[in-house]
Amino acid sequence: MTGAVVRIDAVSRTFHMGDVSVPVLHDVDLEIGAGECVAVIGPSGSGKSSLMNLVGLLDRPDTGRIFIEGIDTGRLSADRQAALRNRRIGFVFQSYNLLSRQTALANVQLPLLYAGVTPGERRRRAEAALDRVGLLHRAGHLPSKLSGGEQQRVAIARALINDPGIILADEPTGALDSRTGSEIIGLFEKLNEAGRTVLLITHDPGVAARCSRVIRILDGRIVGDSRQRLRDLAELRA
Repeated sequence: MTGAVVRIDAVSRTFHMGDVSVPVLHDVDLEIGAGECVAVIGPSGSGKSSLMNLVGLLDRPDTGRIFIEGIDTGRLSADRQAALRNRRIGFVFQSYNLLSRQTALANVQLPLLYAGVTPGERRRRAEAALDRVGLLHRAGHLPSKLSGGEQQRVAIARALINDPGIILADEPTGALDSRTGSEIIGLFEKLNEAGRTVLLITHDPGVAARCSRVIRILDGRIVGDSRQRLRDLAELRA
């Protein structure tokens, strides 16, 4: 670990629905080091997805500060936050979030389209990303013609397209069978071994067991933070 790429200082978040206020995070402090593979585990409603949305700059805290690679994101405008998010953070979601009328190749290219990259370069980089996840041969297929595991691989390729240092994945195996889910977690392990910081949100202890660090969250508070021994982790990954 060479330094914190994510730092959360005293962050709280409450959602307001009409006259009802629902606190989801309470005074959370957290640091994630460069190159860590971290699982955030907790039951439904514990606040783990809200935490990921804050780390990914998809939401803003009510109180507290969030630093990404040393940058105080609270001082950034919405446009500058979006630029940082697009450049340095890759997202993978349980529901894949693919455009149904676009091919796998076109879906992977989307972040580059927003970044103003030329069409030829978009295609080259998207094909390389699909090849990295073993799906180049399915580049011309629509999501409806792909299996759940293939759709998730497309989503991972899209997350990699800007070569981000941080990968955030929210229940990436939740809609998959156990064998396919294990293969997807294997992809995240390879990304981590290549030097990327990986944060997995999960309710599955089996997924968490394959990460080097496990953070437990309950009722919006961190209640556990442990690191697994490298020998034990190697045995799990074998």
